[in-house]
Amino acid sequence: MINISPDNIADRFMRYVQIDTQSDPTSSAHPTSEKQKDLSKLLCKELLGMGILDATTDEFGYVYATIPSNSDKENIPVICFCSHVDTAPDCSGTNVKPIHHRYYDGKDIILPDDDAQVLKMSNSPYLKEHLNSGVITASGLTLLGADDKSGVAAIMEAALFFIQNPAVKHGTIKILFTPDEEVGQGTAKVDMKKLGANFGYTLDGGEAGSLEDETFSADGTVITVHGVIVHPGYAKDKLVNALKVAGAVLDALPANEWSPETTEGKQGFVHPTAVNGIAEKATIQFIVRDFTLAGLQQHHERLKKIGEDTVTKFPGATMEYTVVEQYRNMKEVLDKCPQVVTYAGDAINRAGLTVKMESIRGGTDGSRFSYIGMPCPNIFTGMQNIHSKLEWIGTRDMAKAAETIVHLGMIWEEKS
Repeated sequence: MINISPDNIADRFMRYVQIDTQSDPTSSAHPTSEKQKDLSKLLCKELLGMGILDATTDEFGYVYATIPSNSDKENIPVICFCSHVDTAPDCSGTNVKPIHHRYYDGKDIILPDDDAQVLKMSNSPYLKEHLNSGVITASGLTLLGADDKSGVAAIMEAALFFIQNPAVKHGTIKILFTPDEEVGQGTAKVDMKKLGANFGYTLDGGEAGSLEDETFSADGTVITVHGVIVHPGYAKDKLVNALKVAGAVLDALPANEWSPETTEGKQGFVHPTAVNGIAEKATIQFIVRDFTLAGLQQHHERLKKIGEDTVTKFPGATMEYTVVEQYRNMKEVLDKCPQVVTYAGDAINRAGLTVKMESIRGGTDGSRFSYIGMPCPNIFTGMQNIHSKLEWIGTRDMAKAAETIVHLGMIWEEKS
């Protein structure tokens, strides 16, 4: 019988979320913010304290650790459990004050530091699953950090269980905590040789039982507009203002389709994220998303044509269209080793939950890991309303995530 205490994992999680680890999308450093290392150093210290002798953290903020095999079987694949330490730039992560509502009674939760922030079943129906059990929120001024410190807490609690219960048989288990996932740099400096895992699982998902084997394929795109600059006092019939051209490109985008706010399910989108420039030169940054590479290419062709058609209306202006690959749908890799997902489903069932197969309208570190040698689906932690002041998590869900990790370790040993 595997029993992870919701109260114990809650205490661990609340300790972690009080450490500010917000990553910085404007930084080119690794990690993008030094403060992420504060949590990495704590996690390393705690792993060493558990008796995991090789726990280390490096200059980039990654944490590596190994729980050695305790099985007599040979050739058990090495599996890795991974979560990210950083929180999103979307909402403040400074001075997070977590609140443990130990016995949620179904009433609205008014967050004390901003009474305009109200968590209620009407805007978070999943709360119904947590009646009479623990729910953790922030205080109303910040995000909570459940994305992904709930995953960190689940892995740490499972690691402690393995160490304290040597009768539970498992192969070699690797633990990895990454920085900068929220800004797309979670695998930028990872040492895959040092990690040494055959297969992995990110703990970075939502409702209990959810298992995700598919993500968007993702690109970053920049449209650069070059205007014609002359002195504004003598500009008649000469000046072409790049800022106005860029504005016209944005205005030409469809209003009721093809955007994050108008799509769902398996629909892709194009999303402008930033505009910068002066009259001479302006740039528009986009993210482009689709579940298929063919769909991704179609989005690029359409966006480029909108840009070109718009720019031709401004004689003298020119345009450049550049693309940077960000990540690819991990399903293409996972379909080649189906046992990785199958075993995760089995572990979720053993934890007493129903598997909910889902596709991520986004990406995880697992997307990149899958393409650099470690097939890596994503498992639930319970996080809800992520990247917002109304972020919350159920303590029972985190405990079930830790329990699922333990079952996965056992299943890989049993099946080998």
